Amino acid sequence: MSEELETDRRWSLLMAAAQDGDRAAYERLLREIVPFIRAVAARQHRRHDRIEEVTQEVLLTLHRVRHTYDPARPFRHWLAAIAHRRSIDALRRRFRTEAHEVADDTAYETFADPAANRTVEASAASDGLGDAIAGLSPSQREAIELLKLRELSLAEASSLSGKSIAALKVNVHRAIKALRQRLAGGER
Repeated sequence: MSEELETDRRWSLLMAAAQDGDRAAYERLLREIVPFIRAVAARQHRRHDRIEEVTQEVLLTLHRVRHTYDPARPFRHWLAAIAHRRSIDALRRRFRTEAHEVADDTAYETFADPAANRTVEASAASDGLGDAIAGLSPSQREAIELLKLRELSLAEASSLSGKSIAALKVNVHRAIKALRQRLAGGER
């Protein structure tokens, strides 16, 4: 049996066990499939942050639709289809956003009105925030996204991510601490 078929068979068994409630099998499956998902995403994205964004989207989608997987079918093809679709969705979002953005070469000029200067500084700081969030660990980034950006309750975030409320609280605390350090110039 080829290595690819062996891997597909193992992933199918892990997913079937996960569908039956085996948390350890699910965690092992997720760890094993991340490099595969990144490889699929890298076919259409070159920047590391975009590849990671697609990888997180695929993992979230997989979590939401895991009940639809048929263990009699090849897992790798099912996962590749999900990854490819999420990758295309990310490209569409990017092109939609870029189509509505206007390049402004004067965006960082200083204005006589102090309020206008603060607006420009806030815009520049938000660019740094996005980069700082992208530099967080996957669990910290997920906690920040669910609890702070999407403003879900702890219970909702726990249900969606499969992590305990305590783990989410710890990840948010550590993420905020790391973001403060990065944004203050004390990059670790």
